[in-house]
Amino acid sequence: MFFNCKITFFVQLIPMFLEKDLSNKPQKGWIEVICGSMFSGKTEELIRRLTRAKIARQRVEIFKPVIDIRYSENEVVSHNENAIRSTPVETASNIILLTGNVDVVGIDEAQFFDNGLIEVCNKLANMGIRVIVAGLDMDFQGKPFGPMPQLMCVAEYVTKVHAICMRCGSLANFSHRLSDREKLVLLGEKNDYEPLCRECYFELSKKQR
Repeated sequence: MFFNCKITFFVQLIPMFLEKDLSNKPQKGWIEVICGSMFSGKTEELIRRLTRAKIARQRVEIFKPVIDIRYSENEVVSHNENAIRSTPVETASNIILLTGNVDVVGIDEAQFFDNGLIEVCNKLANMGIRVIVAGLDMDFQGKPFGPMPQLMCVAEYVTKVHAICMRCGSLANFSHRLSDREKLVLLGEKNDYEPLCRECYFELSKKQR
């Protein structure tokens, strides 16, 4: 007995970012968003992409919020201590004012910027600039954080990276605050936050109520 079988293959296309367009066409801009929880490698991935752009001899400018001075005032630094030179700015609008003749703009800790960052990123991309944004997609309460949700909507490419849950070892996408401080913006390190999976995060939240 013979059966007719129809097999469907699903192929996931992973975007490959070309650092240099060898054609003579006008440069096209776009927005890339790298998001995830604390300790998921967002800044590490941002630095990797920006470093590749520099190797390709592209003109790169990097910005971060002025409040982020955990490791350095003038550098974007990952938890693995990789660093790249950056310019601290107070508001999103300052990024436009400080962006000169560049090919790539990197922005770290985007969740700490005002909602004007969405318009800024769109404007830069429309000018033919590649914009790479990294930030937390959720705050410690598990709610969308700052301008990140809107940026993910308008971006051409969104990469969600994951940490490892400190309670069970599963993939983590929630940032659990270890202190009882309720302030939304609290810069911290491993003594202040831990990455948790969904199950561990909500189980711990129930116990703390």
